[in-house]
Amino acid sequence: QVQLVESGGGLVQAGGSLRLSCVASGRTYTMGWFRQAPGKEREFVAAISWGGSRKYYADSVKGRFTISRDNAKNMAYLQMNSLKPEDTAVYYCAAATWNTDTPTLVREYDYWGQGTQVTVSS
Repeated sequence: QVQLVESGGGLVQAGGSLRLSCVASGRTYTMGWFRQAPGKEREFVAAISWGGSRKYYADSVKGRFTISRDNAKNMAYLQMNSLKPEDTAVYYCAAATWNTDTPTLVREYDYWGQGTQVTVSS
């Protein structure tokens, strides 16, 4: 069993930046970030393979968000720049037990963090 803990959320003005971090209690393969706004389904944001060579982004965040990882520390990060009010959501870190080829799907992930709130004011 792997536990994931996110941090780094908060309140920021539109155009600002935040960096989310996720620490895992053990080894993971594909790691992803998802978000869920009130009344909406959980949606894919970004994912990264174990070696970091493959990165995936939702169209809505391409060019603004960057995913990275440090396997020596069992950490994953999501750098979020040029934030918009529509980015407001609870952000979840997720980890898979293999390098999935379909990292945009919720069902591909075996472990989830508790979520961290990101609020972007206009």
